[in-house]
This record gives sequence, C-alpha cells and structure tokens, in this order.
Amino acid sequence: MNEQDQYWLRQAMELAARAEAEDEVPVGALVVYQGKCIGQGWNRMIGDHDASAHAEIMALRQAGQALSNYRLLDCTLYVTLEPCMMCAGAIVHSRIQRLVYGAADYKTGAIDSTLQLLATPGLNHQVFWQQSEQLAEPCAQQLSAFFKRRRAEKKAERKKSLNSMK
Repeated sequence: MNEQDQYWLRQAMELAARAEAEDEVPVGALVVYQGKCIGQGWNRMIGDHDASAHAEIMALRQAGQALSNYRLLDCTLYVTLEPCMMCAGAIVHSRIQRLVYGAADYKTGAIDSTLQLLATPGLNHQVFWQQSEQLAEPCAQQLSAFFKRRRAEKKAERKKSLNSMK
C-alpha cells in the first residue's frame, strides 16, 4: 500500500468518526477518481432507517452522481472495514477498479475473512483488492472502542434501571 492509499484510508477513518458522532457503527468510505474524492459515505442505517445505508453504498451513490454514471471505472474505493455481501455486490456492479480496506470483519466480511465473493468465478467484473497492513489495526481499534463504549453504556443503563426499581 502506497502513501496515497494511506492518505485516503485515513480520510475514510475521519468519516467513520463522523458516523460514531451520530451513534452509528463507525465505518467510513470514499471513492477516488484521478486523485480526487468524488464520493464519500459513513454508516447511516440507524439515522436513515435504511438497511442499505452502509458507508460503501453511500459513497458509491455519490460517486455515481459525480460521474453521471453508475459505472465507476478507474475508481478506487477506500473503506475502513471489510465490506459485507451487499456491499461486495454493489462494488462489482459499480465496476470499481480497486478496493482498499482497513479492518477485517470476521463475522460478515465478504472479501476475504468469511466469504471471498470477489473471487467468485463468472463475475462480469474483476475487482483488485487489498487490506491495508499499516492501517488495519487503527481501523479495528476505532470499531472496538465504539463497541466497548456502547456495551458500557448499556450496562450502566441496566444498572440504573435496576436501581430505580428498588
């Protein structure tokens, strides 16, 4: 992974922080074309009441609008977490050239961890992908810190609720 990839993945981490500020799972994504960001997104499923409002989908939608084309040829998608099945499908259909992601997702990752959807024979488009060696851990820590905080908040709520019943 080169310095430019690291730069853009760090930008995606900033978008993930934006998701966290909205109490969404902190995942950020952006699409780069000819050295310029043309689409960005962060998780908004809870706020938008939309199961498809993943960071990747939001970034792909914005990039498609920027290019006036759903085919995002010669574009790179940067995302802080390994994409799920839905997002992997959208990546293939959008014709993204490259995917660079941060943290592996050992529960629902569809690129390399759980499933390898981009390696499925017969796909109409080949996506080159790589996991960031340098930023995998910081991306994973961003997610871990969020879930740790959420668990502590839920525990405190339960404790408060139990105390108010006494």
